[in-house]
Amino acid sequence: MEPSVSIQTRNLNLWYGDFQALINVNLNIRQGIITSLIGPSGCGKTTLLRCFNRVNERYGNVTTTGEIKIFDKNIYDEDVSLIELRKAVGMVFQRPNPLPLSIYENIVFGLRIHSRRQNLNRSQLDEAVEQSLTEVGLWKDLKDHLNTKATSLQLEQQQKLCIARLLPLKPQLILMDEPCSALDVEATRNIEELMLDLAGEYTIVIVTHNMAQARRVSSECIFMLMGELFEHNSTADMFIIPKDPRTAEYIEGRFG
Repeated sequence: MEPSVSIQTRNLNLWYGDFQALINVNLNIRQGIITSLIGPSGCGKTTLLRCFNRVNERYGNVTTTGEIKIFDKNIYDEDVSLIELRKAVGMVFQRPNPLPLSIYENIVFGLRIHSRRQNLNRSQLDEAVEQSLTEVGLWKDLKDHLNTKATSLQLEQQQKLCIARLLPLKPQLILMDEPCSALDVEATRNIEELMLDLAGEYTIVIVTHNMAQARRVSSECIFMLMGELFEHNSTADMFIIPKDPRTAEYIEGRFG
């Protein structure tokens, strides 16, 4: 049975002032898999990723037309709450950005904000911390250090913590903007293994410049160039028999 669609865009265009960064992007991203956005710097990958939780709108002077549906709901509808959207669509950035708080408070920070009316008790918060840290493979190492400042952790642990703090909010999608760019080889491998563990339960969209990484972790790839989507295919087919010659040139390292 084919997985259902998590994200659908139709005639998506975006301008930063007079500069058009996305041009008529039409795509379907399937649920429960890892999809990589690839292409040279400045091609629109990160802009597209940030459309999915409307983070681009924070920067001002941004105009968007077209439609983005997440689980069949247009995120530009007037009744869409940005708070609820960003709760459902979590984001991990290039460089780990833990809050300057304890490990424990990093994990429960989102819960405290989004669950004010529920008055979560300590045992519920404790359970969320243990479950989230277990899911990203940090519980064993950090369970006795939950009051330690998160910014004192190693970069790999910080990035895993940034993923862990999304999980108590039960996101439907996790967006990752080059999540391994600040990490060494071993840490990169560990984060990739974590992504593969989370796939299935979560739909993951990752921006990466690392072609080997795209091949290792993603089921499908989307190749972009100068704001346009040129190819969307299974990762295996894109790397072996790309449909567009520009995809082949990029994958083979002839530009970008």
